[in-house]
Amino acid sequence: MTIVKTPDLNSLTVFVTVAEAGGFTAAAQRLGVAKGRVSLQISRLEKALGVQLFHRTTRQVSLTRAGESLLAESGPLLNGLQNVLEEAGRKSAELRGVLRISAPVDFAVQTLAPLVSAFARLHPGLQLELCSSDRILDPVREGIDVSFRVGWLQDSTQRAVKLGDFDQYLVAAPSYLARAGKPVTPGQIAGHAWLALTLLRSPLTWTFEAADGTSERVQLQSALRVDSATVLRALLQEGAGLSVMDQPSAQQALDAGRLVRLLKDWSLPRGGIYAVYPPGRYASVKSHAFVDFCRRSLAPAPSGGVEAV
Repeated sequence: MTIVKTPDLNSLTVFVTVAEAGGFTAAAQRLGVAKGRVSLQISRLEKALGVQLFHRTTRQVSLTRAGESLLAESGPLLNGLQNVLEEAGRKSAELRGVLRISAPVDFAVQTLAPLVSAFARLHPGLQLELCSSDRILDPVREGIDVSFRVGWLQDSTQRAVKLGDFDQYLVAAPSYLARAGKPVTPGQIAGHAWLALTLLRSPLTWTFEAADGTSERVQLQSALRVDSATVLRALLQEGAGLSVMDQPSAQQALDAGRLVRLLKDWSLPRGGIYAVYPPGRYASVKSHAFVDFCRRSLAPAPSGGVEAV
């Protein structure tokens, strides 16, 4: 009689991590173990199953057909089991483990940092990693549990939770306006130095709407483009030109008089704040807990302000 050895569930967890991370090195970093240990676990799993799970070359690691089948069947089961264990732990104790969060730099500085700090105090057993980048990170490859997006979601199929809305303002520094004059209609913007934020889908096309419902579409040209809202604000404050900023990022500079809001009688499309979960797997209990915490903290207070954390 042939005895079939049941694979170690830890090896299965390592397998899913390698598949999601796209390589042994990245998986080892995510798991906090040596690369050799990851390779050994995968070899043992392949031996126990009697199939090859990965194609290995010096440049990349990819799933075989058997590996793709195993990932499709085991990935959701492991995530479900993890959620069950986390839920049981949440009911009897505090949240534990690692929670990796990604967000644009300006949103992380202006809004998310105090929320992360407060959440960490509530859950001292939880390790939080805040990855701030104005580039959209690959949540699967980077091991991100929840990503925050500011503006508009490019993919309507993403599993996202809307946390709030924000206004957009046309702004410039007093020094620039003293030198170049103040536009009084949207059409006059075209004659000014425009700073374009390339993170936006259409940084050179803006539609302004008046209170009576009339709208005016403005097509702009720009000799100065940036890929960071933080850098955009710095250049605006230096008097480099005018541009559109989201209200949360601009408010502090507006209050201090470093920037001035223009065309107050005209409005721009409102943007949204979203928490986005990674595709293809269940969001963890700790991810849901943090998103719910942010949603409560960012909800408008009865007075029209924002609830204090």
